Amino acid sequence: MKHVPQITAEAAATLVKDGDVLMVGGFGMTGNPVHLLHALADTQTRDLVYIANNVGEPGLGGGRLLRNGQIKKAIGSFFTSNPEAVKAAQSGSMAFQLLPQGSLAEAIRAGGAGIGGFFTPAGAGTVIAADSETRSIDGRPHVFVPALRANVAFIRAWLADTAGNLVYRMTEQNFNKAMATAADLVIAEVEQIVPVGQIDPNQVHTPGSYVDYLVQARTTLEDLGTSAGVEQSRKKVDAARMNMAQRALAELKRGDVVNLGVGIPTLVADLISAEHGIILHTENGMLGVGPAPEAGGALDYPVNAGKVPVTALPGSSYFDSADSFAMIRGGHIDVAIMGGLQVDERANLANWAVPGKPLLGVGGAMDLASGARRLIITMTHTNNDGSPKIVPECDLPLTATGAVDMIITELAVFTFEDRTLTLIELMPGATLDEVCAKTSAAFAEQL
Repeated sequence: MKHVPQITAEAAATLVKDGDVLMVGGFGMTGNPVHLLHALADTQTRDLVYIANNVGEPGLGGGRLLRNGQIKKAIGSFFTSNPEAVKAAQSGSMAFQLLPQGSLAEAIRAGGAGIGGFFTPAGAGTVIAADSETRSIDGRPHVFVPALRANVAFIRAWLADTAGNLVYRMTEQNFNKAMATAADLVIAEVEQIVPVGQIDPNQVHTPGSYVDYLVQARTTLEDLGTSAGVEQSRKKVDAARMNMAQRALAELKRGDVVNLGVGIPTLVADLISAEHGIILHTENGMLGVGPAPEAGGALDYPVNAGKVPVTALPGSSYFDSADSFAMIRGGHIDVAIMGGLQVDERANLANWAVPGKPLLGVGGAMDLASGARRLIITMTHTNNDGSPKIVPECDLPLTATGAVDMIITELAVFTFEDRTLTLIELMPGATLDEVCAKTSAAFAEQL
């Protein structure tokens, strides 16, 4: 049986060389190999290409490498969670490549499987895919995404044995599982290391053949950043937003597998009870999401895509981000409820690029918008300046083309009947005159 050496984080950091491509597991700071990253931050290693969902948080995890100027380029999905990463990208001190979250996960899995790349509908017709090869497959445009590999992968696991077999905890699988297969040198930071034979082979997530070194390091609340507790996620909700959430809930039926985006859609989760029989999915690797716990953080609970600790309902399951997005692209998500910045007359959606802000955070929106069987958008009817969000043609960068099935605002509910934007319902307190005045798109009425 193979024996995987156990070394210190400091020794592991010396194995990373100037200019290396480094994969880093984690979703936010959950399942993030923070001790390895901090040891690397204490070295003089420079010019790293950093592949991860995000670049840590300010001064934490990869954020410490960024602050030191050790990252030359970042390849990931959501950089806006770290304002220092945004500043570095804007100034040009850090180059970056943005990928839809599902494409990022699948590119890593392809790299680990010896596959050169793949075609996906996610991102087709958007600015992200502007320079990509595009093909029509089964009548839908697909863009080519090359595989990703690295010189070194820093990953995080809960349990390992001395043969290098790894077990992940709850939503800590995220990008770790795929990254363990896609690097020349894999270093796993783990909570505990046990002798061979103490892990049931049925429970192994990553076989030891992928792992080169083990580092034992215990996570503390300070290592979790914004996922340390639920208290900061609690906020007051106005009646208009809650009305939208309740109306969206009315569209769901027993047995539906549903993904909720951040913002107004997350309010739907608070309205769902066991009697509804609805199964909530989160793209970082969980089915059966329950309400937020009364107290506690990511040391005790899984986290959702908003990086907020949640509970797990009976019958729930965990998996990694690559499998999660395979569910999405494969049409296994019945409904996605997302926020929006604009929807136009052709059912196009723009919801990832805020006006005047750099294009640095797409997350899973493109995958969900193109992969869910039904897409419901919940958003305020107008912007803060009173300008309409339901428009003749989106002028913000698109998330997906022709994908929206329903729009719910505080004023009205629209659907696309025979590809025509159609007003089907007024929300409480709204009038038709008000909806007409605040909607620049042409629409039919079916009240």
